[in-house]
Amino acid sequence: MPLTFVSMAFLVLSTYMANGFSGLFRPGPGSLIAGLVSALALYALFFAGGMATAGLGGFGLGQTQRHEIYSLVVSQSNTLQTRLLLLAFDSVGYESFFRGALQRRLSSRLGRNSVFASAVVDAAVHALTLNPLWVATTFVADVVWGSTYRYTGDLSASMLSHFSWDVLVFILFPLT
Repeated sequence: MPLTFVSMAFLVLSTYMANGFSGLFRPGPGSLIAGLVSALALYALFFAGGMATAGLGGFGLGQTQRHEIYSLVVSQSNTLQTRLLLLAFDSVGYESFFRGALQRRLSSRLGRNSVFASAVVDAAVHALTLNPLWVATTFVADVVWGSTYRYTGDLSASMLSHFSWDVLVFILFPLT
């Protein structure tokens, strides 16, 4: 787990070095509501997807792959406070880098396709897990968080969406 905190700090530092966080945060009621709504919509999508793929274990979508994700992300041996802190660092780190740095830089060249390009890069990073479910879910989640950022222009909206979804999926209502 210490490696997670170090790697998330590295992502935040990389974002700061790329653009100093200038213009990334514009929190307001509308953007924060958009962040919460996108988290709930993403949870509903994953819930429906889990139901639809329940019998497809042979395609890398079974309980073993789900358990790998949960065991790597949120160990039950950690306190609730530790799990929440881990999820907060995860949300801030990933959103800082993949939306605040990568997607932002790509948007001048790719427009709305920057959402998909940054999602592909993050999914490719997750391919190192050799877990097809993790790769697919990363791509889908990143498209939602990238769209949230693009729509609101507010990194805090995608961070809130990411953190809220993580809490729903990994603590309150796990999809295992």
